[in-house]
Amino acid sequence: MTPELKGMLLLTVLKLLVVFTATVVGVALLTLMERKVSAWMQYRLGPNRVGFGGLLQPAADGVKNILKEETFPGQANRVLFTLAPMMAFIPAMTLGSVIQWAAPLPVKFDFTVPVLGQFRYDGLMAMSVIDIPIGILFVLAISSTGVYGIALAGWSSNNKYSLLGGLRASAQMISYEVAMGLSLIPVLLLTGNVAFTEIIKAQQHGAVGFNWFIAPLFLSFFLFLVSGFAETNRLPFDMPEAESELIAGYHTEYSAMKFSMFFIAEYANMVTVSAMVTTLFLGGWDIPFTHWDETPGLLQTVITALAMFLKVFFWLFFFMWIRWTLPRFRYDQLMALGWKVLMPIGLAYIMLIALAIYLVDNVFGVTTPVVKMLVLFAINVALGYLVFRVFDRGLLITGSRGRNAAAGGLERTA
Repeated sequence: MTPELKGMLLLTVLKLLVVFTATVVGVALLTLMERKVSAWMQYRLGPNRVGFGGLLQPAADGVKNILKEETFPGQANRVLFTLAPMMAFIPAMTLGSVIQWAAPLPVKFDFTVPVLGQFRYDGLMAMSVIDIPIGILFVLAISSTGVYGIALAGWSSNNKYSLLGGLRASAQMISYEVAMGLSLIPVLLLTGNVAFTEIIKAQQHGAVGFNWFIAPLFLSFFLFLVSGFAETNRLPFDMPEAESELIAGYHTEYSAMKFSMFFIAEYANMVTVSAMVTTLFLGGWDIPFTHWDETPGLLQTVITALAMFLKVFFWLFFFMWIRWTLPRFRYDQLMALGWKVLMPIGLAYIMLIALAIYLVDNVFGVTTPVVKMLVLFAINVALGYLVFRVFDRGLLITGSRGRNAAAGGLERTA
């Protein structure tokens, strides 16, 4: 093994430890943030007894779950019942390893360790555990396997409520995987690449110093965000848990750390979806209005990591905000939204964006990226008006108030 290869492996192991530790600690703090945000929105205090301002509440919850008794239902399949939390936990913890969390860091070292030999590295170190050229495809593939843990948890418990939760999760996650995949294709049409590094690079240049895809691909952003809510089983799409219907759904029979692993997986998936939205549509770690962050350096890496954290933090807050704002969908509404609304919109949007890109590039010969993005932005404004005003007709956007007003108008007319 060459010194360069050993140096690369050493950095990979260090990055793996950092990302895994940050994810576990961050997920624990997210549970506190969820409770604090809900308390703030409901005008109450929230956790404030353990530690300063309740900061040690996640630690207390962790100790409680570690010391809590493990229970096994009498008729459960013990092997699958034990494996199910792991099958949900491992994919969720794996996904953070391919996200680009900051600008590349220049690293140089050369030292020798007895027995292990010489370690050498000289170059830019990607701020992800592994920088693979199939970033988006890897996330889609690994995230899809998480449904096995949830489905098996519901089935192996031998509980009718758990089984219904597992079946709901399977149908929901498979359905919205389709919409999520369709929402990513326009991004690939613009960048011609599935690597996160190249997608971030494509958003760094523009008339104002950045070219984030949220404007020229707004419908893709909307479809991805809605699908992300459904994929993470968050309100208003928490059908697999639905306390008022299924007690707690697929994890009804779980306790102690097995129960915690499902929660860790859910919050880790929230972080992944937030990081994906940031990377695909908000430039990732890119700082707008400047190209200073594109020059390698320690300060640039630190500042871009802070920028990435703030963007991801906003979307995590958005997840929690929506939870305490919107009511739960009915299950038939959930499935209809995925198959009858999001998927047709996604398919039509892909064809329109592909046609627009072809006309702009090959027919009209537009070579200026800014003009191309302005054209796509104008198309998205028109499509947004059609989708949210014309086709919707007040059914989803306006809600019951609009339907009642329309019904009252029809009665007066009659």
